[in-house]
Amino acid sequence: MVQTVLRLLAIVILGALLGFGWNSFGGRGIQLDRNVFVKDEDEVIELAEARARFARGALFLDAREMELYRLGHIPGAISVPEGEFEKAFPRLEPMLRSRFDLVVYCSGLGCEASHTVSRWLRQRGIQAAIFTTGWPAWSEAGQPTKKGDEP
Repeated sequence: MVQTVLRLLAIVILGALLGFGWNSFGGRGIQLDRNVFVKDEDEVIELAEARARFARGALFLDAREMELYRLGHIPGAISVPEGEFEKAFPRLEPMLRSRFDLVVYCSGLGCEASHTVSRWLRQRGIQAAIFTTGWPAWSEAGQPTKKGDEP
């Protein structure tokens, strides 16, 4: 009985070693040193896709300064100003890791804050789409908005 268990254990270990070797050197394996679900490039979306994700319950992150957020934001959006990301991330991390549909936006095409916040999230293994035309496109299209502090 003991010999049978040892043989099975040896087969499993040998199989795992061969599998990891094939994965590493076969040229088509998955990268084991990072989250394979996080893409290397930005996922950029426009208004139609942002609306669809909003309808499906995506979590929106507003990368604008808090003053702009208070003046108006997408309902349910969480304020994550670019300049306060490092301070806010530890508090938000559990929630962000539990969500699979995150969208970051800011003040439109000239605003880079959403790209920066998305990149910082990606570096931490969290994927977020960038709504490039952001708040101006959302509000001008007559989409739902909210004023005030956090949702």
